[in-house]
Amino acid sequence: MNFQIALTYGRRGVYVISSLLCIPPMVWTAYTTSTGAWYAHRILIGFFVAPVESLPEVSVPDLFFAHERGNYMGLYCLFLFGSNALAPLLAGFIANSLGWRAAIWFGTIVAAVGTLVVFFGMEETIYFRSAIEGVNGTVETTETEAVGEKKETKVAGEPVISESSSPAASDIVRSPPKTYWQKLALFQLLPQRPSNKQMFIMMVRPLMIFFFFPNVDWSGFLYGASLCLYQVGNGTVAFILGGAPYHFSSSMVGLSYTAGLIGSLLGWVYAGWIADKVTLYLARRNNGVREPEQRLWVLVPSGIIAAAGLILWGVGAAHRVHWMGLMFGLAMFQFGIVVGATTSLAYNVDCFKEIAGETLILVIVIRNTMGYGMAYGITPWINASGVQNTFIGTAFLFIGCTFSFLIMTAWGKRFRKMCAKKYWHFVDTLIVASH
Repeated sequence: MNFQIALTYGRRGVYVISSLLCIPPMVWTAYTTSTGAWYAHRILIGFFVAPVESLPEVSVPDLFFAHERGNYMGLYCLFLFGSNALAPLLAGFIANSLGWRAAIWFGTIVAAVGTLVVFFGMEETIYFRSAIEGVNGTVETTETEAVGEKKETKVAGEPVISESSSPAASDIVRSPPKTYWQKLALFQLLPQRPSNKQMFIMMVRPLMIFFFFPNVDWSGFLYGASLCLYQVGNGTVAFILGGAPYHFSSSMVGLSYTAGLIGSLLGWVYAGWIADKVTLYLARRNNGVREPEQRLWVLVPSGIIAAAGLILWGVGAAHRVHWMGLMFGLAMFQFGIVVGATTSLAYNVDCFKEIAGETLILVIVIRNTMGYGMAYGITPWINASGVQNTFIGTAFLFIGCTFSFLIMTAWGKRFRKMCAKKYWHFVDTLIVASH
């Protein structure tokens, strides 16, 4: 529900309210004395912080051009997965010296400060316009063949765009600049926003998207595979490093997440800045035509590196190698997690930008379903097969999931053409396109 509100009335209010409402359950966590209470505040926190899994992917296209999306989507994934490496690092030392409740209070303070920063520092990014990205007359650096888009061209020596070049130029509503205090409003009632009926329709349409947009299904599958890889690592770090022969303390287990943080940083640079450069290079070689599938080739090295990291982590632990070898494995598969997540999100937006808000819901549903299964399955798998066999099997599964991108490079464009009519029907039935 919060996602549909954000697509209709604005992102800012959902960000602020979500950040604010996650604070009380965190306070409650510090006073937990029973299993039932623990499950209760976990459910509340999961509900209140859910926008962090979906809204940033919509905010990135709000603010940045197509050739910049990979970099900033990668930055988002860096914070999403990298913070999960940084938090245990800090929490381990705090819990060791002050107790586990102190770690909860520290997280509560961080959430409160973050809420203030969002409230006073974040402006609204939503706007509405006719779906004109890529129409004739628009000047861009490349031609784009995302589904249903007409080609964008740039003519050397002709940088001037006439006012009439955009068919929607007459629809632009010019408003006076807002003051700082006006910008602090939580929601905006823009005249072109979807109706409340359309907002409720957006709640069920992602289920329809599953049957009509195979590119979106694959994006969710790749993102889900990346989350499964994260669940494998996150679920076994304490198990492996805290047991024999390493016997790491809680603070040292937390410190080991530094390797994951380094891997996340490298993944951001590779899947963001480098991938954007690779995409532009391939577009130039393709006579200036940029296609979403060009971004997928960056998955080749990242898939191999992540699988090698999994084997190094699992087989190394089984054979009791030096802990430094395990740190390299942890960094390697964390690198693959960020690259896989970034690439899947950027590909989804590149394919269906005008309905990216709705397609992202399906991507998240597929991702979370796969992640849920792996979170509950990894421990029984290890108990049944052992650490070595489990991680070898996981490595080859991840390679298979990653290299499924070859299906998209071969038939992804054909899939987009097949669903172009349905795509524009979805855009038209919302009346406006929100970005």
